[in-house]
Amino acid sequence: MTANPSFEDLVAEGAAAPTEGWDFSWFEGRATEARPSWGYARSAGERLAGVRAALDVQTGGGEVLDFALDTAGPDRPGAVAATEGWPPNVAKATALLRPRGVVVVAAPDDAPLPFAGETCDLVLSRHPVRPYWDEIARVLRPGGTYFAQHVGPASVFELVEYFLGPQPEEVRSARDPERERAGAETAGLVVAGLRAERLRMEFHDVAAVVHFLRKVVWMVPGFTVEAYEPRLRALHERIGKEGPFVAHSTRHLFDVRKPHS
Repeated sequence: MTANPSFEDLVAEGAAAPTEGWDFSWFEGRATEARPSWGYARSAGERLAGVRAALDVQTGGGEVLDFALDTAGPDRPGAVAATEGWPPNVAKATALLRPRGVVVVAAPDDAPLPFAGETCDLVLSRHPVRPYWDEIARVLRPGGTYFAQHVGPASVFELVEYFLGPQPEEVRSARDPERERAGAETAGLVVAGLRAERLRMEFHDVAAVVHFLRKVVWMVPGFTVEAYEPRLRALHERIGKEGPFVAHSTRHLFDVRKPHS
């Protein structure tokens, strides 16, 4: 990058960056996001230690599970599997996790989990599209745990509404943690813990915005540089005059148990 890159250069850079997996190191120096206080990946590793069989649902590129397995160390489960629905991520997760003995299964996000009932002591998930509570309850053994970090309602909506305009209340309130709690309880699960946090994000240039919207595709569905060029150019000028574009992500942490009876 030059000292003062042009709008065109920044947009081209954001559009060229690879989007596979959930490694966000590309954003270093050009975007920041505060992390939840509970430290999901490390906590997941602590949960992995000592269980017999574990499943990571919608693993992305496998990066979080890989870190959690390192945290678990020699006490990691003897059987670990992961599911993923996006083909580029399936390939990336398989290359990363197969050498560690993890079975990666290509499975659509909205399909039943391809595992027999009561086979898992622990089900993990970081940012699932939505939790399929009936399926989670089915694959957990009695006494097993679902431990997951979910995206909360109206996450990064300052950016979403910059491009799409004001969103209806039913869209803003989707992923409400209390609704998800009710879904878990309806499936016969017990919510032992539920924590939520709102976290500051900063986008320091328009390249970071372009890459983010290409990577997190559900934020602005159908996003392309060409379709949103006027809004991107205005945002580039705004960042130059006012500084980083500020948004807020929302996250909640579920600790859910399947009763013994």
